[in-house]
Amino acid sequence: MMKPVFATDTEKYVYIEKELYTAVLSDVMDNLGLRDRVMLPDIRPLQLDSVVAGRARTMLWMDVYEVYDHPYQVEIEAIDALKPGDVPVHSTGYSHRNAPWGALMTTASMARGARGVVLDAFVRDVKTIIEMGFPTFAAGIRPLDSKGRGYLVQYDCPIECGGVAIETGDLVFGDYDGVVVVPKEVEEEVLARAMEKAQKENSSMKELKEGAFLKDVYRKYGVL
Repeated sequence: MMKPVFATDTEKYVYIEKELYTAVLSDVMDNLGLRDRVMLPDIRPLQLDSVVAGRARTMLWMDVYEVYDHPYQVEIEAIDALKPGDVPVHSTGYSHRNAPWGALMTTASMARGARGVVLDAFVRDVKTIIEMGFPTFAAGIRPLDSKGRGYLVQYDCPIECGGVAIETGDLVFGDYDGVVVVPKEVEEEVLARAMEKAQKENSSMKELKEGAFLKDVYRKYGVL
């Protein structure tokens, strides 16, 4: 098994988005004993064709019940700290009181080079975000302001989003099937195995379309 070589991180992310899919990464991590790396099914893309691969930048929220002085201070700092290839991943504990992502956050993140966003809370300004083409994976839609409801307390810290433990630097990959998170320390091995499995699945698909029996194709390639 040869480990993949990419000239840049951007090249890696584009390859993942075009050639791989969340199911194959999930299968590979299952085989490595990492069976808890897929987010819960209510984290959904705003659009059918949304795909994102990039580097997690974690953000930790808490519910609040009053309007703080400078309620957006840490939030603004976190967004301005984004780098090309980043994917902000927000942990709110599935707060139904908070919609911390909208059109302005999207615009600012795109300007910093972010590739998409994942959050376990709500989003707003959805039609505008869709028009902007920014891959957005969220738990729902609601036109709330975070002010007086949620406060970003820390970023670049360990979090849990969608039932998955995540750290800044982990690989995040989302498509219509859901969102997977690959720990950075196993990223190269997971991608190498995923590329190999995807090739076998493509060959299996071709032979099945030509009329081969599933048992024979499975015996040959060992994937399902």
